[in-house]
Amino acid sequence: MGKFIQLNLRRQLLDDRIITGLDIGTSKVSVVIAEINDSGVLEIIGVGNAPCNGLRRGVVVNIEATVQAIIKAVEDAELMSGREIRSCFTGIAGANIEGINSRGVVAVSGKNREISEDDINRVVEAARAIAIPMDREILHVIPQSFIVDDQKGIKNPLDMIGVRLEAEVHIITGSLTTTQNLVRCINRAGFSVDGLILQTLASSKALLTEDEKELGSMIIDLGGGTTDALLFVEGAPYFSASVGVGGIQVTNDLSIVLKIPLDAAERIKKESGTCYLPHIDPGETVIIPGMPGKAPSEIPRINLAQIMQPRMEEIILLLREKIITMNYMHLLKGGIVLTGGGAKMNGVVDLVQEIFNMPVRVGVPSSLGGLTEEYQKPEHATAVGLVLMGAERHLAGNSIKEKPDKGSTSRHGVLKKISDWFKEMF
Repeated sequence: MGKFIQLNLRRQLLDDRIITGLDIGTSKVSVVIAEINDSGVLEIIGVGNAPCNGLRRGVVVNIEATVQAIIKAVEDAELMSGREIRSCFTGIAGANIEGINSRGVVAVSGKNREISEDDINRVVEAARAIAIPMDREILHVIPQSFIVDDQKGIKNPLDMIGVRLEAEVHIITGSLTTTQNLVRCINRAGFSVDGLILQTLASSKALLTEDEKELGSMIIDLGGGTTDALLFVEGAPYFSASVGVGGIQVTNDLSIVLKIPLDAAERIKKESGTCYLPHIDPGETVIIPGMPGKAPSEIPRINLAQIMQPRMEEIILLLREKIITMNYMHLLKGGIVLTGGGAKMNGVVDLVQEIFNMPVRVGVPSSLGGLTEEYQKPEHATAVGLVLMGAERHLAGNSIKEKPDKGSTSRHGVLKKISDWFKEMF
């Protein structure tokens, strides 16, 4: 009996040191397992991937296919790490996600007009008191800045003196059905959900520097089924957007125009394709595999670019139009960071740079030790970011088990969000 208790205690201690990030995308599932070592340092020890066709534009359309992809990716990561996981932090994205900026105002009630945690709690509650449809839920309430008696740009007003306290927040909402189906898939795969986190918010944790966030930079996640963006201004999220088109549409275009299977089109896109015509040497050619009973053929490589570039231009221009419509282009001063599988597409950096007329780079997660060659890739940025944000919440004792953040209106719940935000952003 004593040995059984010791084994259980040992397993519990190991579980408490394991943080897992699960990125469920339209075309693949990515899993990153990290461990807090004896020195208190987070180290990535396992990475797993699996193709997935159970989502469409970020929405679950086939539960069983999604469950099987999750199981396969987790098994690969467990095999690499030698650990067994029970729960995970999960990313969420897609056209069902919406971001809203809001402001709340309260009178300071603290002794001697000193701003207390209760005042911060009340002003954030006032800012989040917006009307949302019954079929949506609040996923994040992220303070951008506070205003004390017309003094703007305050990051943490605790213990300051004032009469009037205002909070500017960015509220991210998601479809209730979408989040429930995502959690259901993870539960059916045998895992619990520690928390649902916006994918671009997680990616920013792994990719953006504090200077980039302060200056005004944007993450663009070029996914398989959706293209998602998150703009940071003065260190905090300011605008989030999503376009329901991604890399799969580029593959489909190649398949239809060249009359080849989807898997062959995907391979050609990665190996020989480019979405920027100036990169092409007119004399270059590409071998196109033939369909059954048809011999392979040779075509100019420029033909691929003439198929790929218009689709990628459409995606980026749709995103740019959303920013222009909101009149936020003048806030984008620090450049653009590309992530997701589409960030590896040849020519995409130059194309985005030309459309936005500003510096663009491909984001690669910074080194956390461990299996650097496995996770330092754009397509793993979200999963690495989920691990980083999950570790901070875990160490602060703020994990939320089983289901996404429902936006608790309790004092403790809001203070946890504020505490999380300060830890994640500064």
